[in-house]
Amino acid sequence: MPLVASTHPPRLRRRRALFAVASVLVLSAVLAAVPLVQNATGRTRSLAADRTLTVATWNMCGVRQWGCADTGSAAAKRRAVERLVGAGADVVLLQEACATHAESVRKALGKSWKLSFRPYTWRDRGGRTGTVPCEGRGLGRAGLALLSAHPLSSVRSVPSLQPSVGLRRGILCATVAAFDVQVCNAHLSVPGSDRAHPDWEYRDDQLEALLAAVPQRRTVFGGDFNLNPPGARNPSSWVWPSAAYRAYRECDQASASDRSGRPTHVSGHKLDYLFTGLPRSGCTVRDTGVSDHRALLMRVDTA
Repeated sequence: MPLVASTHPPRLRRRRALFAVASVLVLSAVLAAVPLVQNATGRTRSLAADRTLTVATWNMCGVRQWGCADTGSAAAKRRAVERLVGAGADVVLLQEACATHAESVRKALGKSWKLSFRPYTWRDRGGRTGTVPCEGRGLGRAGLALLSAHPLSSVRSVPSLQPSVGLRRGILCATVAAFDVQVCNAHLSVPGSDRAHPDWEYRDDQLEALLAAVPQRRTVFGGDFNLNPPGARNPSSWVWPSAAYRAYRECDQASASDRSGRPTHVSGHKLDYLFTGLPRSGCTVRDTGVSDHRALLMRVDTA
């Protein structure tokens, strides 16, 4: 193909060449100036441009003696948590976890991930309280866990009214300092939990304690509430504090007046929740295939 001579003067060609070189240098300088971080899945993102935080909650059904023997192996459950992180989760709230399982998940996610674990307890009729061992060799105690890709500070258990005899679950809170957001993981009692007083209701007091422990805005709290959303068909609606849906928004809440949500349990009920005072930008219900509970993932804007 014959060469075609340029019709532009030499000085104009030189100016365009110098402009192109300068543009490349400026772009390189801008990219170099933007701080980058790498998450657990290996993806790199800009902290300056990305101030979203994704929190997941999942009852992993890891305590075999609680009807979870056929829900999947420890390795399968670990991979399920890794998939939640791969889907964007920066913080994972786990219920019904064994201490050994939780630690193995943390190790699999990498050194940057932090773990806080709170064991469940059992109180007998004599007033003696002890932890609940997971069935199986070396699995440790059953409990709640907080997994975070960022350091956790102000980690604490929130006192709440618990059965006088029987299983005591609980509330675990911490602050994700990198986002200045407090996260709380709650596992509420089921009706009949108190062996001495099976007709006593505890979830109302536990929800009141949870709401009293979280700030008005910069918070994400949730977990397995063992409770349907408030509504005309729920005889336990009175258990819900009015502030739950008035002062905060739930992950799957479509509007300010909505009190519904997609099912999170194999029974067809919504039992798992994530509330926040921050703007929501996404909510996902994910079936892990290795639990009787589905996972919830909520993305919030922390800017």
